[in-house]
Amino acid sequence: MDPFRVLLHSVSADLSSGELTELKFLCQGLVGKRKLERVQRGHELFEVLLEQKDLEAEHTGLLRDLLASLRRHDLLQRLDHFEAGAAAGAAQEEADLHAAFSIICDNVGKDWRRLARHLGVSDAKIDGIEERYPRNLAERVRESLRVWKSSEREKATVAGLVEALRACRMNLVADLVEEEQLARRLQNGSDAVSPMQWDSDTHTSEAP
Repeated sequence: MDPFRVLLHSVSADLSSGELTELKFLCQGLVGKRKLERVQRGHELFEVLLEQKDLEAEHTGLLRDLLASLRRHDLLQRLDHFEAGAAAGAAQEEADLHAAFSIICDNVGKDWRRLARHLGVSDAKIDGIEERYPRNLAERVRESLRVWKSSEREKATVAGLVEALRACRMNLVADLVEEEQLARRLQNGSDAVSPMQWDSDTHTSEAP
């Protein structure tokens, strides 16, 4: 399950019926009356807010305000832990992308246009890149990757690059990217802490 939804389910499980009623009252300006009447649990209210884009993993201000209104400092601390983990994960992904870009630039040659097209870069932009860097092949590759990353934003991942490389039968380059990413993760010890750890700790503490 998506880590943010895991967090929301965890918060929902720790809400009393009175606190849920208060949350529904606080959300009257955001959620229609009929939808609120159908809400029986916290996670159902959160799902409505997610569908309406009022609540997102990247924008947790509303959730923070709601929990603050309930004076649930324990749940606010849980949100703090989630945001800290999300920030660390984003920084790790950015570093992994940077490393992957370098490998691809060093190893993808004249077939860079095929890779760029598979990543969704338009022919017009590809032509523009070629005109801008007529004598620098590596820079053409890097610029096409920048265009892809800019268009995909948070959806731009190393996994997406590897998938595109394999679709273009650039398996050797894909292997190099995956090996580098694995080495970086082992070096940074990023697998030492599970993103579910805080949730598991919570349920463990609730056990009799």
